[in-house]
Amino acid sequence: MSWLNSLVAGIRSLFSRHRIERELDEELDLFQEQAAEHHERTGMTPEEARRAARVAVGSRNSVKQKVWASRWESVVDNLCKDARLGSRSLLRTPGFTAIAVMSLALGIGANTAIFTLLNAVMLRPLPVEEPRQLVLFGDGSWVGSMDGMPNRNWRLFSYPFYRAFSAQTHAFSGVTAVSSIQMGGHLAASGGAPEQVHIDVVSGSYFSVLGVPPALGRTIDEADDRTAGAGAVAVASYAWFERHFGGNPAALGATIHVQGHNYTIVGVAEPGFAGLDPSSPADMWIPLSMEKEISPGWNGLEDKDFQSLYLVGRLKPGVTTALATTSTNLLFRQIIRGEYLGDHPSEHDLAQLEKANIELTSAAGGLPGLRLKLSTPIFVLMGIVVLVLLIACVNIANMLLARGVARSREIAVRQALGATRARIMAQLLTESTLLALGGAAFGVLVAWGSGRLLAAYLSHGVNEQIPEYLAPDVRVLVFTVAVTGFTALLFGMLPAVRAARLELTPVLKEGRGGSQANARGAVSRGLIVGQIAISILLLVAAGIFLRSLVNLNRVNLGFEPKHAMVFGLDEQGANLPVDSRLTQLHQEIERSVQALPGVEAASFSMFTFNEGEWSDSVMMEGVPRTPQNDSDVHYNVVGSQYLKTFGIPLVSGRNFSDQDTANSPHVALVNETMARTFFPNGSPIGHHFCLCDGSAAHSQTGPFDIEIVGVVRDAHYEGVGEHQHMAAYFPYAQHAQYFYNFVVRSNVSPAALLPAVRRVFAQANPQVLVSTVVPLTEMVDDSIQTQRLIGLLSAFFAALAVFLVAIGVYGLISYSVARRTSEMGIRVALGAPARALVWLVVRESLVLLAAGLAVGLPVALLTAQSLSQFLKAILFEVTAMDPMAFALAVAVACVMTLCAAFLPARRAASVNPVDALRCE
Repeated sequence: MSWLNSLVAGIRSLFSRHRIERELDEELDLFQEQAAEHHERTGMTPEEARRAARVAVGSRNSVKQKVWASRWESVVDNLCKDARLGSRSLLRTPGFTAIAVMSLALGIGANTAIFTLLNAVMLRPLPVEEPRQLVLFGDGSWVGSMDGMPNRNWRLFSYPFYRAFSAQTHAFSGVTAVSSIQMGGHLAASGGAPEQVHIDVVSGSYFSVLGVPPALGRTIDEADDRTAGAGAVAVASYAWFERHFGGNPAALGATIHVQGHNYTIVGVAEPGFAGLDPSSPADMWIPLSMEKEISPGWNGLEDKDFQSLYLVGRLKPGVTTALATTSTNLLFRQIIRGEYLGDHPSEHDLAQLEKANIELTSAAGGLPGLRLKLSTPIFVLMGIVVLVLLIACVNIANMLLARGVARSREIAVRQALGATRARIMAQLLTESTLLALGGAAFGVLVAWGSGRLLAAYLSHGVNEQIPEYLAPDVRVLVFTVAVTGFTALLFGMLPAVRAARLELTPVLKEGRGGSQANARGAVSRGLIVGQIAISILLLVAAGIFLRSLVNLNRVNLGFEPKHAMVFGLDEQGANLPVDSRLTQLHQEIERSVQALPGVEAASFSMFTFNEGEWSDSVMMEGVPRTPQNDSDVHYNVVGSQYLKTFGIPLVSGRNFSDQDTANSPHVALVNETMARTFFPNGSPIGHHFCLCDGSAAHSQTGPFDIEIVGVVRDAHYEGVGEHQHMAAYFPYAQHAQYFYNFVVRSNVSPAALLPAVRRVFAQANPQVLVSTVVPLTEMVDDSIQTQRLIGLLSAFFAALAVFLVAIGVYGLISYSVARRTSEMGIRVALGAPARALVWLVVRESLVLLAAGLAVGLPVALLTAQSLSQFLKAILFEVTAMDPMAFALAVAVACVMTLCAAFLPARRAASVNPVDALRCE
């Protein structure tokens, strides 16, 4: 325990330095007395003995300093002294300190904000037991349902497959299933008003596989998920439990009413757990056995071909992901071959099965929905803010070099008085660290404010909730500390090394550090060239992203979003029968809303823009399958006024009418792309097709019972930047179903129209709730929100980089002009015109610009070429090698350099020769 005693003694010494000084003085006095007594015994007089003792001791301060330096606490003491000296030095130059701290605050703050988002979306593990043991079957990129045998990676699975697989696997200690779609609906509890909730539908093994214990009661177990319709229980999230019941344990056993059915709350999940997708936190969990009750149109518990579930498994100890992947695919093929394809599978099905594959991906951070959407933008922004921070550091390094020249005499005097180079470097690096700490302190404030704005912006753009836990955690704290330390070394090391290598005699003779100033000029020019090169890279990136954003805003959507409003519905809660009575209700609502003042048209739709898709194969009667028409068609179920509501023109044929009923022949409208694909030389009207895939032996091949009655203009369905594809529309009178959207075209404001529409729905059926109203233009804007964010932020950071580079160029040119003031005066005295002096200054800046372009353009070209495939996913109708973006970057760099040189050039042209020579 000697080290502990040493530590305690050292800490005590730091806070009682005067006591240590007194003890050392007492020890030196005692030593001196003993030495004097020794000398007296050798025959010296008392005065001679005391003098000899003092000579033996030497400088008391030097002895005390050596003793203090031998103790570990002297290092801490020196750091405190350096910090005090550094603080006083920085406070003596408030302008320099403020500029340096603010530059670092912007750089560190931007990096911290983007990293906080990256950490929450991509790095933070789920709050479950051993999250690294969890793997997801597939990559989580599919949402919804599918049927048939895909010839690519499987991502969604059926409930029967889940049961068969979990019973036979040996690679996993447990497997759980969760619906790929989070159910939303209105919940009423304790007789209160209905509130919107988010519900995850999960298997009975969900909580046990994840390792999430209950905070109260119990969780869902296998008994709740054994029989369809018999597991009317629910587990509440701790956040919802606190919000709704105030933490009262009496919530256990309470009855809640969801989607027309009652559920009993049997437990509350532990605090912090919000489901497998933290970006869409769940309020409730209910068993998969209640799938039909929670979503009447979503009933696939017994259907082997209804694949709508994500599967998550927990690896057994010692089982690697590679080994589990091999085992999983072997068992997967055995189950599909034995239970799905029958006794005599077709060659086509066997070929598809051979191609099919399950890829296991880490589920330590939960489902990757948000990561898939935001990973590329986050990495792009992270790269941009790192470059901005680098420019800020180079700028401050240049400022410190100039400050070092001004302080060269001070440093030389310190060396002359005995200061070592190591102590001088330590002092200067301490000042750099203080600047970095100041920048980090303000940077955290910048990150806190900008991070919340960024999270809100991104969440609005992708229709997801960015995690509420975006507040910095330990990982973000470590990142900020690391960035602070890195920046302190980055911009502080070069000035500190140059100051420590100062030649003592010339500086003391010259008095102003002339040779040091010359050396500083060369280094500063090199740093400015590097800044210009980095700014070129940022300007090219900003130009590319802005060009892509402009192209997206110019896309012809094929429909008119202005004056159209989308109302969010909850029809499932009314528990209405899905038959002709539901169709009559929809027709009554449409007629009543269309009669409202200011309403031009109104229509139900299965899907609205950027809200999902229903795609499937199609076979056209009399048209053979070819590679050109062998692709899925996007389908939608709509009302008779859909085309008018969305402003989609009818090209040929007729629209849906009242004669298109459930008992009449089935009809459809197709878009121009589908008509052109199947009938390039004729009209599709009157032809028949079926929703089937003739290539699979077990699929439907007829009858061709859907007649094409009209052709409509092509439109965008999933996003602004999507490629045009085939689409068909069906009348809801022939496809009775629940709807989640009701679209109204009106010249009335949404706020004024919402109460009127709600009254219409309440009169038709009070159980059908209208929750929200969103302008269709806003939905279109939301679909490119991420691209807009990248474009605007890249432009902002490029502008910030240009501003910092301009400050650097201005500082260097101003310093050069100040040092050459006498030269300028002599030139003016000898008759040099003002324009010659201006050109002398501008020429220096142009040399820097040319060197920066010579370095920056090749780097930007190589970077764009290497990242072209990476950026392809977020660029629209523009490439990473876009020549206009490079041209704009060069133009902005030229303007920036000339503007930065303007004031120093003007000052040089106005030099008074008398004043200049007098100063000299």
